[in-house]
Amino acid sequence: MNVRAALAAACFALVPLVACSSDEAPAPPPRWSVARGAIRDVDGRTVVLRGANVASAHKQKPYLGTFGPADYVRLKDDWGFGAIRLLVSWAGLEPARDAWDDGYLGEIERRVGWARDAGLLVVVDMHQDLFGEGFGGDGAPRWACEEDRYAAFQPKTPWFLGYLDPNVIACFERLWTDDALRAQLVEGWRRLARRLATYENVIGFDVLNEPYWGKYAVLGFEPDRLAPFYEEVARAVREHAPSWLLFAEPSASRNVGYPTQLPKLGVSGVVYAPHAYDADAESGKGFDAAHREAFTRKIAELRAEADALGAALFLGEYGGNADQPGIAEYMDAAYDAAGAAAASSAYWAYDKDDGYGLLRPDGSEKKVLADVLARPYPSRVAGDLVSYAYDDATRTATIRFVPDRASRAPTEIVVPARVAPAGVDVDCGGCDVEQERGIVRLRTSPPGDPADVVVRAR
Repeated sequence: MNVRAALAAACFALVPLVACSSDEAPAPPPRWSVARGAIRDVDGRTVVLRGANVASAHKQKPYLGTFGPADYVRLKDDWGFGAIRLLVSWAGLEPARDAWDDGYLGEIERRVGWARDAGLLVVVDMHQDLFGEGFGGDGAPRWACEEDRYAAFQPKTPWFLGYLDPNVIACFERLWTDDALRAQLVEGWRRLARRLATYENVIGFDVLNEPYWGKYAVLGFEPDRLAPFYEEVARAVREHAPSWLLFAEPSASRNVGYPTQLPKLGVSGVVYAPHAYDADAESGKGFDAAHREAFTRKIAELRAEADALGAALFLGEYGGNADQPGIAEYMDAAYDAAGAAAASSAYWAYDKDDGYGLLRPDGSEKKVLADVLARPYPSRVAGDLVSYAYDDATRTATIRFVPDRASRAPTEIVVPARVAPAGVDVDCGGCDVEQERGIVRLRTSPPGDPADVVVRAR
């Protein structure tokens, strides 16, 4: 990259809303951006990501799972998903200090290619649970902390109570205070971005799953340590992938009810990426329908936090066990709450297991779960999305948005074939509609400000 091009890239990555001086032709619009609380594509349309995490199986060596190209196609064809949150592992990238595994990078690239070929957008997620594999978790390679810390660790039930262990806390503290160690993780991101930058289906990067504060004050951690780290990683990533969006998770403290303390970040293209689980369902009790209002209110609060950050909203994880009570009501509440907040979301997870996985160990779908996850949603909206909703009893979807009447790009509504095998009827006030299997396109703007579009299965 020449000096002039490097300066242009740096200007876009760090302050794209400020005009940059250059005698070159104006740069094309970014592939992805964030404006007015939404992810935007190159045509300025609102983008809604609805998909699944791939996958919990990536937490164990060789950190890749067993899914192949057909499994990625299945996400799109069977359930109508349009995106994945793809788990990657620092331990897989750098199994020994400064020993980078190009083979692992190549395998991640293959999976991004499978997703591209299946028509899936990708959020790359640097995953961790319980710091790393030295504590029986995943994420950081064993060399990233001292062996005596691992030896002194006492596993807890449930597993997440292990975060309270002083040895786990000490290893996180080392990550946040040891500049050289943290630079290794930043370098991992730089290598991922360089390897994947040419894949147009990669929409962004989730810097670190559920970051934990270590010994630092909970309320000070996000502004003092986490936000600067996010900005550091963003600068490294955007050296190679300037249009990738930054999916910024709050601290793990958000999972237990602390409102985020993240400040507005000093980089553009930010998507707020919290997780949304019901506490009782997480503890194995199933979902109590009486919790629906509180669960919906929590996601509304997350929307408000995203707005305060000038960010879009992506629920990076939600999900439940299909064999526990109330799963359909739980996932219905998650869909409705995300729709009311005009949010994107990713189900946890696309796995074969007897837990949260979408599939049974034999690869067959968990029908009660799949039926409630396969629902219509607006994937691209020529305008500003207000909300989306679905009435399962009447198989009717309603999308409300403020049309951009200057746009020549269509609004696209995904309608999974299993929801409407005979097609749909569309009420959009006389706008120009076309249909093909699995999708409805509005070629012209519907009347109204906002406009309501109603899609009914025949």
